Amino acid sequence: MSGGRPAPEPLTVVQWTTGHVARQTVRAILDRKDLELVGVFARSPAKVGRDVADLCGLDARTDIIATDDVDHLLGLRPDCVVYNALHLDVDEVASILRSGANVVTSSEFLTGRSAGDGASATLEAAAVAGNATLFGSGMNPGFLNLVAAVAAGASLGVRRVHAMESVDVSLYAGDSNMDAFGWGCPPDAPGLAEDVAQATLVFRDGLEVLAGLLGLGDFRTRCRVDFAVATRDLDLPGRPITAGTVAGLDVRWEALRDGEAVIELHQRWVMGRHLEPAWSVEHGWVVEVTGDPRLRIKVDVWPDTEDLGSLTSSDYHDIGMRLTALPIVNAIVPVCAAEPGIATYADLPVISATLSAARGSRGPAMTDA
Repeated sequence: MSGGRPAPEPLTVVQWTTGHVARQTVRAILDRKDLELVGVFARSPAKVGRDVADLCGLDARTDIIATDDVDHLLGLRPDCVVYNALHLDVDEVASILRSGANVVTSSEFLTGRSAGDGASATLEAAAVAGNATLFGSGMNPGFLNLVAAVAAGASLGVRRVHAMESVDVSLYAGDSNMDAFGWGCPPDAPGLAEDVAQATLVFRDGLEVLAGLLGLGDFRTRCRVDFAVATRDLDLPGRPITAGTVAGLDVRWEALRDGEAVIELHQRWVMGRHLEPAWSVEHGWVVEVTGDPRLRIKVDVWPDTEDLGSLTSSDYHDIGMRLTALPIVNAIVPVCAAEPGIATYADLPVISATLSAARGSRGPAMTDA
């Protein structure tokens, strides 16, 4: 018999919705020894009554059946709800928080400022009332903000931090979360730049998170939007784009101090390579720190296989969804231990993964060779 303290009970988790991101969060939750999936919410009547394995493409049944009975799910008293609706419903999330369940979400939420008038106050009050914590992330904004802040920690006299997502998004052309960005519109359409700024407002929240991590006090924000047009008709799945209309976006959200951009969250999204201007694309994420020394970090993403030729477009789509899902699943344990209210990366310990070979371990057991 081994000595030491008994392993802690796993945290209980309810999955809220079963779309593309949820397919990845469910897999990640089930892969963890310190988390236990106890319930699943499905909004669609067609999904109610089905095993979550069927809904999320798992190989084996889980005997966890999707339901739309909110009272039943909250009555399970879960430690955490993983909320993956496409858009955050403030009243719904407030109700979950008031029940006492912590919430981690990928629903374009970081601070709540972009969620509408009074959203942050409503959610903060609900969390405090339920003694619960709300945390939002994703790859970008979210995890990339954390990477940028960590990178800045190796430089003296930091004057500027630039974090850029530069990717070809044609693989996701038909996704509903692409609907508001003006694809296929004339680039000179009245109000189009303002509409794109509104659709990317969550990056303003990202500025707030990164400013908090970097200790930046008062600042103004600015959004600049530029367009590239298709040089030929693009036959993209779910979103054909005609020549001369928008097929590329360059969106810069900036934190200004004394009129100078000291933090910049820069998104360059293109639908393929037939563009004018012919923008270069990094196919990943880049962080640049202006200080002493200057730093540049590139985050590339590669499939976990040697046989790249066997991968389908669906496989690559899943990788993108996994990048959105894992930052919030890996945050569940620290979020459940956090103070009540809205938490960001500035309020939590550094969030990372649990090594697969040591799932459930509380720490390394080292021996000398």
